[in-house]
Amino acid sequence: MILQVFLEGIGLGVLLILVCAIGIRKSAVGMVHLYSSEVQDRCVKLGLTTHEKIKRNALIFKAVCVPGYIAYVLVCVYMVNGTRDFLTGFWQLLIILSVMNLMDRFLVDELWVGHTNAWTIPGTEDLKPYITIKDKAKKWLFGTVGMAVISAALAAIMMLFMES
Repeated sequence: MILQVFLEGIGLGVLLILVCAIGIRKSAVGMVHLYSSEVQDRCVKLGLTTHEKIKRNALIFKAVCVPGYIAYVLVCVYMVNGTRDFLTGFWQLLIILSVMNLMDRFLVDELWVGHTNAWTIPGTEDLKPYITIKDKAKKWLFGTVGMAVISAALAAIMMLFMES
């Protein structure tokens, strides 16, 4: 079961990478909502986008990805794996989300954003690294504590639904 849950986490990580690839398919400006406000402002100043487009893309990203990721983990844990109790649901959710988080930290942030030009926006190179040490610290904190909290909340909500 642990291997299956780990593979489900890899599946979620692959979905995240696909979302990123689609988002930057024309230009990294398509995902500039994930960059710092300095980079966003520079893109607007350069005429590459507008603040309205950035806000719209951020909303679309959140409206599609957050429910999509939640649906994915709930289907995996409760429908595919057949979980029926809080503790089993919690640890499976935590593993899936943590594997995805590790893929995001190492494969996306460190390797793809940090060591390729795929995420480089012309005219903003002086603002690199796009993901600062402070940003990385926040992402690691949310990726550990945040994923545990999300896993506990989802497992608790599912227990309420299953009791009904």
